[in-house]
Amino acid sequence: MAEITKTPSLTWGENIKGQVSYYFPTIMIAVAFLALWEVAVRVLNIQQFLLPKPSDIAARFLEETQILLSGGSSLLYQAAGATLWSAFGGFVLGCGSGILLALITARWTIISEAAMPFAIAANSVPIIAFAPIMNNWFGLTNPASKMAIVAIIVFFPTMINTVRGLTLIDPRQLELMESYAASPFKTLFALRIPNALPYIFSALRVASSLSVIGAIVSEFFGGPRATLGVFITQAASGFDFDRAWSAILMAALIGIGFYLTVTIIERRVMPWHTSFRQTE
Repeated sequence: MAEITKTPSLTWGENIKGQVSYYFPTIMIAVAFLALWEVAVRVLNIQQFLLPKPSDIAARFLEETQILLSGGSSLLYQAAGATLWSAFGGFVLGCGSGILLALITARWTIISEAAMPFAIAANSVPIIAFAPIMNNWFGLTNPASKMAIVAIIVFFPTMINTVRGLTLIDPRQLELMESYAASPFKTLFALRIPNALPYIFSALRVASSLSVIGAIVSEFFGGPRATLGVFITQAASGFDFDRAWSAILMAALIGIGFYLTVTIIERRVMPWHTSFRQTE
């Protein structure tokens, strides 16, 4: 009897080494870009109000971090927490309602065909123009006004992608489910939703970044001082550009962290997907 050889699984250390090797070119490009930025500002004598040095931005960011770690009150981190809450709340509301509506419209083809053109048309509208309206509805200092803007921004991409994942099914797979006399709900949970997961998470990754952008831009139209949008506006108007860029750095870190969180959840939910096997 022939022996079945089993491919040994990678150890934790080998997996980390592989991930570092995979992202090493990206890290080197980022380091080279920051170094070029620093040198260009010093050599060309670019004024601070045009473009601060990365070292000055990092120093201001570390100063705010030290204030927080020493038990003090850091307005930058308070603003980051408020913006993160608005982005997360809008992300949950918008993506959740988008997926729910996609499940409903995908169940009845006539509704999906009728609603999809309106969804695509609404997605082309500059949603951020509704920010003053939402501020008027919910109140200027109410986080719900920012969450509503974020929810509208992420709703349509999530809905459209989910509908595509639920409807773009191989006809042979549907015929197989029908041959097993599977109910519509069984087909939904056993076939349609697993097929739609890559589409859903693709939309969620995009929405994770859009939610942070939408929250900050909506704050430019007014809100509490302890939000990143207002923080950046006031710091720039006061010619404190190091502080403004430190807030921009904080916003970038929030967006990256949000994106990585969605990616980690995606790996946990669907480790069988080919895109993850190729990077291991």
